[in-house]
Amino acid sequence: MTRNKMVNGEIIALTAEEETSRDTQEAQAAIDKQAFNDAATTKENLKTSGKAKLKSGDALTDAEISALFGDN
Repeated sequence: MTRNKMVNGEIIALTAEEETSRDTQEAQAAIDKQAFNDAATTKENLKTSGKAKLKSGDALTDAEISALFGDN
């Protein structure tokens, strides 16, 4: 399916090079989004683990301390 762009109010088709560039940008955006989501999940897991350890009296890891108290 051909993608289009608007130039000076006129809709024109993307060139093959523009299509390739756009595909690359979209792939990188998906990778970046997944990395962001993975980091958020990891941080949330560390918070949960850290809270449980605080309640039980176990020692916290540096990553858990950072997640709980914001020492990023």
